[in-house]
Parts: sequence; structure tokens; C-alpha cells
Amino acid sequence: MKNNIPIPVALLKNPIHFLSLGFGSGLMPKAPGTFGTLAALPVYLLMANLSLLIYSLIVVAMFGLGVYLCQKTTDELKVHDHSGIVFDEIVGFLITMIAVPLSWQWIIAGFMLFRLFDIVKPWPISWLDRKVHGGLGIMLDDVLAGVFALIVMHLALVFI
Repeated sequence: MKNNIPIPVALLKNPIHFLSLGFGSGLMPKAPGTFGTLAALPVYLLMANLSLLIYSLIVVAMFGLGVYLCQKTTDELKVHDHSGIVFDEIVGFLITMIAVPLSWQWIIAGFMLFRLFDIVKPWPISWLDRKVHGGLGIMLDDVLAGVFALIVMHLALVFI
């Protein structure tokens, strides 16, 4: 369950928290996860034309970095999985878009599918969200939401 105690804006001065809070997008009072996913769009656009190998390696590195960043911000806020921590949404969206053609239609589809799986949290995403804590837990449920959305995206690529 996400917590949404107010986050001091001063945390953004620290690069660790600036990143974990999605460049500040996680400070939005309503739907910070959606705004965090929107913050992923320029990151995706910068990476979209990279080779599959380089793109994937960057995503894996961002996952590892995200575990660290999210844990540090969780420790600072003394709250597990604060709704303002949205680096996990950025990585989850990048996973959704692995090997998907670069077009606004696919970006919108990926955005909507990722948000759907991240919000609805079907099993085993919901189980991970409840059972795995800390930076790893924060990252894993969104990684799995990204994998689910990725599967649907690639099924659509095959059948559309």
C-alpha cells in the first residue's frame, strides 16, 4: 500500500531523491505514478533508437540503480513505498517499450498498458507489492507490471 505523507521539496536538492522522485514528478499531489510514467517519456525517446542490447543493458542498470535510490528515499522519509517515489515507474515503462516500434501510437498504448497493470496489480504483482519491501520491493512490482505490459504489446505487434 502506498503512503503519501507530504514530501519536503528540499529533498529534490539531493540527486538521489531527485531521481527517485522522478525529477520532481512524484511530488504531484494527484496521480504521482502517472506523472512519473510521463517523466519516463523523454528518457524513452532518448533511448528508443539504441540497439536492443544497449537499451536492455541500460534498463538493467537502471533497475539496480533504482533499488538503491528507492531504498535511500524510503530511509529518508521513514515510509515504505511512498507514492512520490516514481523511479520504478520510469523503469517499468522502459521495460514495457522494449523492442516496440517508435511511434506515438505505440507510446500511448504502452503508457496505458503499463499504468493499467501498475494500478490494477494482478497476481503476482499484488503479492510482490505486499511481501517484498524496501528498494527491491518498490522496484519489483513495477518491473513485473512492465513485463506484463511488454507481453501484451508484443502480442499486439504480432496480431495487429
